[in-house]
Amino acid sequence: MKKLAAFMKRYPLWVCFALAFALSWGCLLAVVGFAAFIGRADIPEAKMPLVYLAVLVGPSVASVLLTAVTQGKSGLRALRTRLFKWRVGIRWYLMALFTAPLAMATTLLLIGWQNPEILPGITTADNIVAFVLTGIAGGLAAGIFEELGWTGFAVPQLRQRYGILISGLIMGILWGAWHYPLFSGNGRSSGTLSPTLYLLVLLFSFLPAYRVLMVWVYDRTSSLLIAMLMHMSLTASTLIFQPLDTGLNAIIYDLGLTAVLWTIVAAVALANRRQLARYPYQKRTV
Repeated sequence: MKKLAAFMKRYPLWVCFALAFALSWGCLLAVVGFAAFIGRADIPEAKMPLVYLAVLVGPSVASVLLTAVTQGKSGLRALRTRLFKWRVGIRWYLMALFTAPLAMATTLLLIGWQNPEILPGITTADNIVAFVLTGIAGGLAAGIFEELGWTGFAVPQLRQRYGILISGLIMGILWGAWHYPLFSGNGRSSGTLSPTLYLLVLLFSFLPAYRVLMVWVYDRTSSLLIAMLMHMSLTASTLIFQPLDTGLNAIIYDLGLTAVLWTIVAAVALANRRQLARYPYQKRTV
């Protein structure tokens, strides 16, 4: 056990990612089976609550465990402090809650001029209230449990080594890869497109850009609560507004959203000189 604890302390960041992936993917594999895990079979609707629970357990457990092993009781107290830090200024709440829906609305407006068939998912809902509430509930679950791991442990570790932009890109790519089992079945909806290309766009297009913004907001607030709200907003907005189209239309929407989010990143960088290239924590000067 001492050797294992020493290994965790020596490589905390990569142990966190490995443990989060192993727990999430392992639990999901146990729930749905191998065929559904790789997207060759559909997941029964009745199993979906278990699916989300299985996936979300990984980051949260990894964060708490690694914090306890590498930082002890003081680290757990600091994690709790960041979790309940809510006095950060209204602008950060606005940034956290409205970046995703406004980016999606902008994307839909821009691509709607050329392709009016691409409509928000909510327009096809039979029960709009239930549709919205389901999206919000899914967003809350994802925001709380994922960010307890990603922003609770992984992002601060990355920021000790890299600036905001690189930290966000690394986290965004790994974040996308972590979602693979949940998106693997989408490859069958690629139409005339390559299933591999289709999945690559779904997993790695807009998530890195959004994660860069999340790291920047967290860097300015040190609030895990705000990070959870920002993640919640993305997931809820995706479930509520993302078009239900597949194939080329889905690719067009995702790439359009990616362009909008990177434009926001560029605007943030220009408005806050060098903010996205800030030095790692230990290299900063007062």
